Amino acid sequence: MKKILIIRFSSIGDIVLTSPLVRSLKKQLGDEVAIHYLTKEQFRPLLENNPYISKIHTITKSNREVIHLLRSEKYDHIIDLHKNYRSFGIWMCIRSGYSTFRKLNFKKWILVRFKINLLPDIHIVDRYFRAVSFLGIKNDLKGLDYFINEKEDISMEVIPEIFRRGYTAFVIGAHHETKCFPEDMVVAVCQRLNKPVILIGGPGDKEKGDRIKAAAGEHVMNACGSFNLNQSARILQKAHKVITNDTGMMHIAAAFRRPILSLWGNTVPAFGMYPYLSDDTDSDSVIMEVCDLSCRPCSKLGYERCPKGHFNCMRLIDIESIAEWANKKIVIRNR
Repeated sequence: MKKILIIRFSSIGDIVLTSPLVRSLKKQLGDEVAIHYLTKEQFRPLLENNPYISKIHTITKSNREVIHLLRSEKYDHIIDLHKNYRSFGIWMCIRSGYSTFRKLNFKKWILVRFKINLLPDIHIVDRYFRAVSFLGIKNDLKGLDYFINEKEDISMEVIPEIFRRGYTAFVIGAHHETKCFPEDMVVAVCQRLNKPVILIGGPGDKEKGDRIKAAAGEHVMNACGSFNLNQSARILQKAHKVITNDTGMMHIAAAFRRPILSLWGNTVPAFGMYPYLSDDTDSDSVIMEVCDLSCRPCSKLGYERCPKGHFNCMRLIDIESIAEWANKKIVIRNR
């Protein structure tokens, strides 16, 4: 049996976006291959329930933690989906077959610095697949995967009764503040929605969530910091719709085929990391962004505050259009 090691150290969204490749490798090669995955320990929960992965290896700080073990596995090939000095260092120590993908960092820099878009119109998932083209692996176009152990399911008893008949999930957090829809605008949207709203975010978003709930009303529940990652993912899975910043939870919502309204601030979908939806997903998902701003995109990642001070990339997004989308009745596909 051949062994393949996939490397993607971080972060939530980037790891979820590798799931179509993991699935396609295993399903198309079958028992001929065992797929191992190397990531950071904090991201293990994203992968540990994936049935297509035979073994997960993790690091906390240094490659030295796993090099001896990885050498003993005698891999036939390494698929580097992180592509930095650390992931390349793994290959340098193991010296098996190696393939990777194009990160397009220079073209992203051109777009950020000069606002000239030279990027190909191709999602990063499809760029990942080019790293396995030598194996003849094809994208099955079935979208993203996200697997949750039944032990981490959420009892509906922990959710107030008014939310059990359906709700909109609103992801209010992100790693960078310039990716976050402004707090007062989240309040304004929530006040206009005709269904209950559950706010999703990490422990660092709890205080913001409390303020939003206090201002928006009793139909809002603040789940930020109350659940672990997989439990928060389950809340997304059960939502009728998801409003979200450009963040990892957006990609988890896409894996569950939820209708998504994604809000884009300093980053742009042209970077190739917009919600990746399968061919059988309803076309109710939309991207909301302010186009033709001379200062956008200002970064491929983000900042703690708007460099220009006005934050027009988010502030000019129309609140009424968000509410209209969220309040529109659609047929929900269960998954």
